Amino acid sequence: QVQLVESGGGLVQAGGSLRLSCAASGRTFSRHAMGWFRQAPGAEREFVAAISWSLGITYYGNSVKGRFTISRDNAKNTVYLQMNSLKPEDTAVYYCAAKTTGQGTSVSTYRDWYDYWGQGTQVTVSS
Repeated sequence: QVQLVESGGGLVQAGGSLRLSCAASGRTFSRHAMGWFRQAPGAEREFVAAISWSLGITYYGNSVKGRFTISRDNAKNTVYLQMNSLKPEDTAVYYCAAKTTGQGTSVSTYRDWYDYWGQGTQVTVSS
């Protein structure tokens, strides 16, 4: 089992920045692909970013490319999401997800591929 706890959410003005963190505990963090998803009220859970555990291969959703950056620190069992140039449409609950995988370069944009989820952290961007 892997437990995931997100932090760093809050209220920010449009154009501002936030950095989300996701602390993992339990099984070996370094053998997990990690992802960030978000869900706005009344909407589907949407892929934001993902990173593999080997080589740090990253993918981003089209709506956040060039503005968000995912990174991980295996020594700290933590994955980060740096969010810049925030827009009101980025307002959502942001969820961290993890996938146990023996393939170090595996990563996915699909919600159902992930095994573990955090409880989420609210991000609100005011105009």
